[in-house]
Parts: sequence; C-alpha cells; structure tokens
Amino acid sequence: MFWRSVVGKLWFTILLLVCFVLFILTVLLLEFFENYHVLEAEKELLQTATKVSDVVSEYEREELILSMTDLIKDPSSQVVVTDRSGNILTSPSSEGNDLPNFSYNWFMNDSEFAAVVEERKDVMKVSNIEDSELGYMVVGTPLNDQQGAVFVYQSLDTIEETSDQTTKIIFLGAGIAIILTTIFAFFLSTRITSPLIKMREGALELAKGEFNTKIPILTHDEIGELAMAFNRMGRQLKFHIDALNHEKEQLSGILRSMADGVLTMNRQGDVLVSNPPADQYLQAWAFEVSGIEKHYSEQQRNLPVPMRELFNKVIDNEQELMTEVTVQGRTWVIIMTPLYDQDHVRGAVAVLRDMTDERRLDKLRKDFIANVSHELRTPISMLQGYSEAIVDDIAESREDKNELAKIIHDESLRIGRLVNELLDIARMEAGHISLYLEQIQVGPFAKKIVRKFKGLAEEKQVQLNLDLQDEHPMISIDIDRMEQVLTNLIDNAIRHTDENGTVDVIIERSQSEWLIQVSDSGQGIPEDDLPFVFERFYKADKSRKRESSQKGTGLGLAIAKHIVEAHSGSIGVHSKVDEGTTFTVVIPIKEEEDEN
Repeated sequence: MFWRSVVGKLWFTILLLVCFVLFILTVLLLEFFENYHVLEAEKELLQTATKVSDVVSEYEREELILSMTDLIKDPSSQVVVTDRSGNILTSPSSEGNDLPNFSYNWFMNDSEFAAVVEERKDVMKVSNIEDSELGYMVVGTPLNDQQGAVFVYQSLDTIEETSDQTTKIIFLGAGIAIILTTIFAFFLSTRITSPLIKMREGALELAKGEFNTKIPILTHDEIGELAMAFNRMGRQLKFHIDALNHEKEQLSGILRSMADGVLTMNRQGDVLVSNPPADQYLQAWAFEVSGIEKHYSEQQRNLPVPMRELFNKVIDNEQELMTEVTVQGRTWVIIMTPLYDQDHVRGAVAVLRDMTDERRLDKLRKDFIANVSHELRTPISMLQGYSEAIVDDIAESREDKNELAKIIHDESLRIGRLVNELLDIARMEAGHISLYLEQIQVGPFAKKIVRKFKGLAEEKQVQLNLDLQDEHPMISIDIDRMEQVLTNLIDNAIRHTDENGTVDVIIERSQSEWLIQVSDSGQGIPEDDLPFVFERFYKADKSRKRESSQKGTGLGLAIAKHIVEAHSGSIGVHSKVDEGTTFTVVIPIKEEEDEN
C-alpha cells in the first residue's frame, strides 16, 4: 500500500511538517496584520486630527476650515472640532458614508475623551454605540492654541475589510505553498526512494541466489555510497557462498567416498548428516524393526535403539564410547565421539564400520585351522599307531608288516595330497596361478577323462555317460588344470551316487561359450549348504564319518572354482536332496577358437 511505503511516509511527513509550520505562521501573520491595521488606522486618524488642529489654528473662517477638513480627512472618517464650552466649531459631513454624528456631550461623557479637552493629551480608543452593533475607532487631540479638541472617528468595518483581504492573501499563499510542497515532497521522496526500491529488488534477487545483481549508481551522495556498498556486498556474498558450496561439495564427496559410515547428530539425537554406508545401516535397522523396506528419512531420522543408548552415555559423560551391534546378519562397530561447540557439547559424531568381512575371515581362519588339524590328526594318528606296531613287533608275519606298511604309505600319500592342495589353493588365492593354454579337440579330451572313471563307475554300479554334440571343435584351455576340474566333479558325482544311479557329462558349444555339465542322480546337497559348497574343507557329511570310498580333503571344489575363474569362466551348482546334483562350468570362447 502507498501509505505503508517509504514514499508515502516521507511525503506525508514533509507535508505534515510544512502544514504545521504554515498553520503557526498563518496564525501569527493574521494576529500581526490585525494589530498592524489597527495601529495604522489609529496613526492615520491621529495624523488627520493633528492636521485639522493645525488648520483650525491657522484659519478662522468656519467655511474655510470645513473645506480644508474635507480635503484632509479620509472619506471613510468623520471629524468633530469643539471648544471648551462645547460649541461645535466645525460639524462633520456624512456624505459618502454611514457614520453617525456624535455630539459634544457624547465625547464629554467619556472620561478619556474629556481628558483631551481638560488635560490636553492625545487619546485613541475604540468605542461602541448602545443602539448599534458597529464599533468605532475614535482619536482625539487638543487644539494647538485654543481651548478645545479635534475628534476623528472611523468605523471598524474599514479595518475589518482590510484584514479580510490580508487574510485571503495569506490563505491563498498558504494553499499555494501546500500544493507546491506536496509536489516537491512527492518528487523528493520518489527521487530518494527510487534507489532504495532498486536495492529492495536487488536484495530479493540476492535472496533467490542471483549474486550477479548490480544496483545502478545514480548519485554520489549517501544513497550512491549505499548502492556501491550493496554491490560490494553482493560480490562478497557470491565469493563466500561459492567458497562454502565448494567446501560443502568437497566434504560431501569425502563422506560419500568413505568406506565407513558417518553420522552427525544434534543434542536431541536427530540425524543431521549421513553418508551412504550409514544410510545402509539405518535402512537395515528400519527393516529389521518394521519388516518393511523404508528409507531412513521416513523414520524421522531417529537413531536406532542401540545407538540411542550409546548416544545418551556419550552426551552425559562427554567421552568417546564404542559398541558392536548386529543388524540383518551384518556386524557393525560403532565409535561415537561428542561434538563440541567451543566448550559446549552440541551433539555427537558416530563412525560405523562394517566388520562383517573381517569377522567372516576371522571365522574362516579359525575354521581353516580346525579343519586342517582335523584332517591331519587322523592320518598322523594312524601313521603313529601302525609304525609303533611295526617297531614293537606286534605284526609278526611278513604279510602283516606289509599290510601295515601299505596303510602307512596310503596315509602318507593322503597327507601329501592335502599339503599339495593347500599349497595350490594358497597360490591361487594369492593370484599366483599360471595357465598354459593349448588348442585341443574337445572329443578326445573328454573321452580320456571319462574312460579313466569307467572302472570306478562299474565298481559302484553307476552308469557313466558322455554327451558330445561335436567331437572336432577346438578349445583353448590348460589341459592339466581343466582335467583336474573335471576329475574332481566326476569323482564326486560317482562317489555320491547310489547303486544303479547315473552320472552324465554333457559338453555343448554356443556362439560365445562352452557349457560343461556334470549331473548325477545321487544324494543331493541340502539347500542350506549350497552357498558354501565351493568353500575350503566343505563336506556334505558334517560329522566327517565317511566310508573309505568317500574320503576326501574338502578342497577339490574350492580349487576347481579358482581354476575355472582363471579361465575367465564361472562354475555353479543346482541340487535337490535325493534327486541329484548338477555342476555347470561355463568357459568363454576366445577369438582363436572362433577362427578354427
């Protein structure tokens, strides 16, 4: 609104101030001119009376005195000349005016007028007639050389008319002054506030983030300096905002790239800043609590209960604390430190580290030691026992000693195989595996391996089948390593297949890969064990009590997985309990194979 703007307020203030000054000035001028007109009228009448007195003193003839008096006096006034005895020496003329004729007695009835004749002094007075509402100004002065006086009187209407004219002129001047002041005040306020309006618009642009806004400098006064300061402020704001955004982006990039989760909380425990790993923890906790996949912001960014307890302790004790929690199967170590604002604790910072892999590796290390110890304990015990039997001559006959020696030899070979496989898998996991790739035909290679297991299959009464689409295509592989993979898969399939079962080896070629499948109709693998079949020392028999025909180290599938992956391929397994198991090996076809 206009009245709420700076222009309206400044215009109204200037106009009100000028009106107030003009009002005081008008009142004073009216009072001054009213007194001035009265004094001027008295002075004029007194001069007229003095001149008439001089005429009376100079001339003796009444007709001459009357004529001279008519010439001297103002047409709006009357003159009365009397002597001490009350005789009217000259009578007033009432032509051209409505003034009454006052008698000698009327003057003498007033003590002040009587003093003119008796005390010979000038008198000026305003008098009223009882039967008239008009007022008259009467001036009396004594005759120079005679006993008498000259009285000159005039109606106050003349003075009021003059005062009215003066009043009209004063009010006209005041009105013109107010109009000019209004125009000037509006022009001045608009001129002053125009840069301020531009500054307001510039400030709104700054609030929107337009820091390149500039205010035009129209003057070199204080407003111009204010515009210069505003432009300088805009440049400084742009510089500092850009610096803050750069720091914010840098901090945000650092937080996003951190492997550890970071949470910043205020003193009330509300999450202020978080990075993706911390968001994963909050989402996992929200899912564990509600069972519904929700973003952590929908949880009002509240801390999980374990962190809330840790947060309260950190705020109360003002010291760094650590805890370990498990959420959705993952282990998190949380280190929380108080966040200070000078000497006041204003919140806390928490660092969350996912220790799942470390805990898993630690468990694998412990399991590895336990498995190796378990695998070595049995053959070492047998070596010790049978060797003691030979040393103590418990086996008396040559046949018995040979039998014990054969057992010792088999167990030593078993220990050798275990050590060699451990060395192989250690080199593979360290990335030291070397492949010697050769171009061979698939048919002869596959038949050779299957032929090697014919005797074992017949002994187990298991039917072993080979399915080849084409025997002649070439494949680029490390022959010994790939034979080790197929040997392990076929051997496991035969050993875990009951009598009258079947084991099928299927080799197919597509446009981009080789597909090798080893399927059996045996015992199958429990669903819970499927994710772990390629881990070291995995055995389907958890009790490790197997028949002699099924003894193994549990490292074959782990080695097979590393060999296949070294060929840039993949290996997988599908199984159902009591229905059978299928291992699938996929080897990508290389360019030289396509040429052949």
